[in-house]
Amino acid sequence: VQLQASGGGLVQAGVSLRLSCAASGRTFSNYVMGWFRQAPGKEREFVAAISWSGSSTSYADSVKGRFTISRDNAKNTVYLQMNSLKPEDTAVYYCAARWGPYSDRLHAYEYDYWGQGTLVTVSS
Repeated sequence: VQLQASGGGLVQAGVSLRLSCAASGRTFSNYVMGWFRQAPGKEREFVAAISWSGSSTSYADSVKGRFTISRDNAKNTVYLQMNSLKPEDTAVYYCAARWGPYSDRLHAYEYDYWGQGTLVTVSS
């Protein structure tokens, strides 16, 4: 499956931004989808994940209550709604797809496909 992330940009702290990740190539609804991010000089970290149907979601503690992951299987797209952005949210955001069961804490190595990343920069 091919993943194309979009929606990043330069924003001020406190505003909202929505990232999208469009999938193509195979049956999107068969994949668990996740968002990860990597800040400069840091390791890639988990942000959010969503099950095949969208009925289960999980979040990193740092974004819980501010970010919302969702998916539209008819459009083969997963979203990350980011509210109340903070400078520490600055990172390249990656979407990922996993052919396998959903779990609340999937590690990056458990995902099979990755998008190219979209840069989010939050200024103070």
